[in-house]
Amino acid sequence: MRRALISVSDKTGIVPFAKKLIEMDIEILSTGGTAKRLRDSGLKVTDVSEITKFPECLDGRVKTLHPVIHGGILARRDLDSHMGQLNELGIDTIDFVVINLYPFKATIEKEGVELDEAIENIDIGGPTMLRSAAKNYKDVTVIVDPSDYAPVLEALEEGDVSLDKKYELALKVFKHTSEYDTLIAGYLRERIGEKYPDTMTLAYEKVEDLRYGENPHQSAAFYKEVKKTKGTLADAKQLHGKALSFNNINDANGALELLKEFTAPTVVAVKHTNPCGVGSGIDMYDAYTKAYECDPQSIFGGIIAANREIDKRTAEEINKIFIEIVIAPSFSKEALEVLTKKKNIRLLQLDDILTREFSMDIKKVSGGILVQDMNHALKDDIEVVTERIPTGHEMEALEFAWKVCKHIKSNGIVMANEDQTLSIGPGQVSRIWALNNAVRNSFMDLTGGVMASDAFFPFEDCVKAAAEAGIKAIIQPGGSKNDQASIEMANKYGIAMVFTGMRHFKH
Repeated sequence: MRRALISVSDKTGIVPFAKKLIEMDIEILSTGGTAKRLRDSGLKVTDVSEITKFPECLDGRVKTLHPVIHGGILARRDLDSHMGQLNELGIDTIDFVVINLYPFKATIEKEGVELDEAIENIDIGGPTMLRSAAKNYKDVTVIVDPSDYAPVLEALEEGDVSLDKKYELALKVFKHTSEYDTLIAGYLRERIGEKYPDTMTLAYEKVEDLRYGENPHQSAAFYKEVKKTKGTLADAKQLHGKALSFNNINDANGALELLKEFTAPTVVAVKHTNPCGVGSGIDMYDAYTKAYECDPQSIFGGIIAANREIDKRTAEEINKIFIEIVIAPSFSKEALEVLTKKKNIRLLQLDDILTREFSMDIKKVSGGILVQDMNHALKDDIEVVTERIPTGHEMEALEFAWKVCKHIKSNGIVMANEDQTLSIGPGQVSRIWALNNAVRNSFMDLTGGVMASDAFFPFEDCVKAAAEAGIKAIIQPGGSKNDQASIEMANKYGIAMVFTGMRHFKH
C-alpha cells in the first residue's frame, strides 16, 4: 500500500483530497490539527507518532524529525542498497508528501506582533520534509499548494503522476521554501536595522505577465513584494480599461512618488516617468487645470495621479484629451460614468495613495544590483545666500518647485509659482541645456516665477539665463566651488537664492 504524509496549516480542500486518496488505497499519515480535521470528517488516519514510536514533544516543535519519516521519503526506489536498508530498519516508503507551512507571513503582518510569536511560526519540520520529498521527486509526489490537489488526483485516476509533473511540483517546493526563508531572514534583519547584508535575498510574487516590456520585442512581468505594502501600485484596484503595460506601471509609479510630496488637493501629470505638470488647488478641478496648463502638449497620452476623489467636473475635463491612466483614492459615481465612456483609459483606485513605502530602492545593473534608501528626505535646511530675501509667496513657490524637482530626471530644472509648475526641463547632460529647454518650451509666462535645480550650478550661466527669463527666486542645493559666482550673479539681477544642502539626483 502506498502512503501519503499530510500535514497542512492551510486546510483548504484537504478533506476531499485525502478522501480521494483513501479511495485509491493510499494510507494517510498525519500530525496534530490536520489529523484531527481528517478524523473529524470520518477519515481513517495513522498518527506519525505511531510510525516513529516516539510522541510529539516540545509543544509540537518536534513531530516529524525522525529517520523513519525521512528514510521513507528519501530512499531511492531504484537502488537495491537503499531498499535493502529500509527493509533491515523496518521503514516503509512514503510516496506522497502534502505539506504547507506555518503562516509566518500572515503572522508578521499582524499589527503589534512580537518576536516570540513570529519565532513560533517558523516551520522546521515542514520545510525539511518538503525539501526531502522534492529532492527525491522521481519517487515521491510532493504538494505544497492546494491548487495542485485536483491535477494530482486527475493524474492518479488516469494511472500515475508523470515524472514531468513531479519535477514541476518539486520546483514549486524549492521556490516556496526559498521565499519562506527569505521572509524570515528579512524580518529578522529589519528588527536590528541591517540594511546591507553580505548576501541579499529578495522575495517577490508575480502579479501578472505583461504583453511586452519597455519595447514590443522585450518580454516582461510585474512582481510585487511578498510583504504587505500600502500606497503602491501593487495594491491598486483597476476599475476600468485594458491591462497595464510595462511603461504604464513604471510611469504610474513615478507619478505616485511625486504625488506623495503633497497634502493639499494636487494633481500630477507624468510622461515617461517625468512630470509634465503639477498643480495644487482648492479642489481637484482647480488642481487638474493647473497641471494641464503647464504643458497641454506633453500631457496627451500621459498619466494623471490625484490625491483626492475625482468628481464629475474634473472627469469631464480629463476626457477632453487622451489620457492613459488616472490614479486616485476614489472616483465619484458620476465621474466613473464619464470616464468609462472611453475604452482606452485605465482607472486605478488606490486607497492609501499618500502612504509612503519605506523599503529599499533597487536598480538592476549588468551583473548585479544597486541598493539604496528610498529618497524620502527633502532638504537639510534653508539658507538664504543672497542680498535679497525671498518673499513669503516666493518661499512657498520655492518649496513647491523643490518638491517637483526632486522627482525629475537629472539634470533637472523646474519653474513654478506657489501652486503650479510653469515649465519643466528634465534629463539633460548639461544643466544649462535643461534650463534653456524649460524656458524655450514653456507655455506659460515665467515672469515673477521661481526656479529649482536638483543639483548645484557649476557656473553662473544658469542664474543669468533664469534672470533673463524673468525668474525672481532660485532654490538649489549649493556646494559648488563656484557657488560665489552664482551668488554674485543673483545679486546683480536682484534674484533671491536659497540653498537646501541636499542634492536630488535621479537617474
